[in-house]
Amino acid sequence: MLSLQNMFVNPSGECDSKSAADSERTLYPYVTGTSVVAVKYKDGILMAADTGGSYGSTLRYKSVERMKAIGKHSVLGASGEISDFQEILRYLDELILYDNMWDDGNSLGPKEVHSYLNRVMYSRRNKFNPLWNSLVLGGVKNGQKYLGMVSMIGVHFEDNHVATGFGNHLARPILRDEWREDMSFEEAVKLLEKCMLVLLYRDRSAINKIQISQVTEAGFNIFQPYALKTFWGFSAFENPSKGAVGTW
Repeated sequence: MLSLQNMFVNPSGECDSKSAADSERTLYPYVTGTSVVAVKYKDGILMAADTGGSYGSTLRYKSVERMKAIGKHSVLGASGEISDFQEILRYLDELILYDNMWDDGNSLGPKEVHSYLNRVMYSRRNKFNPLWNSLVLGGVKNGQKYLGMVSMIGVHFEDNHVATGFGNHLARPILRDEWREDMSFEEAVKLLEKCMLVLLYRDRSAINKIQISQVTEAGFNIFQPYALKTFWGFSAFENPSKGAVGTW
């Protein structure tokens, strides 16, 4: 016999059985954030993401912050399902708390946190209960800069610049052409803003309100969100065929 807590009415009005484990799974994303872009620069790591949250195809929320400091040395950025990102942050809070309880003068660096995230995402994928996020983890410890990403199925790598979502297709070509290891803070911010502007013009889920975080040997700083200036007065919008051969 089915208990009341295992019964629910689906949208068609039919009554089905549902286990407690099923009700805890993200079967498909509801509220999602789009691309995260990050680069190494002369003094550390810079990461950028917009603050939009899409409810399905509707850009419902305009002030969703998707970058969080992890421990003393790292910042984590996420695209994908916002509630699953909150679950990942809960895992990391427990990890950092357990690490602090040792009180041995050491603390987890970005490489260790990235390795932990790899195992979490791959484990959840193997249980057919993935966390619907792509993650970017950047940090600096003992003078060593670290920047890596991990996908929702546990695919992971480390690089000088990384991106998630549409950023993989639209931002990384720009980064390959213009990134330099000795970039100053101002140059790196300008490059990230260029990438975010390209994404804004081509990604329907992006907005022009962005947030940038910085990690150096001295610590981290997550700056307040601000709006990028946009320009939509392209002549092609007024007359797409203007200047083309054979037009009138």
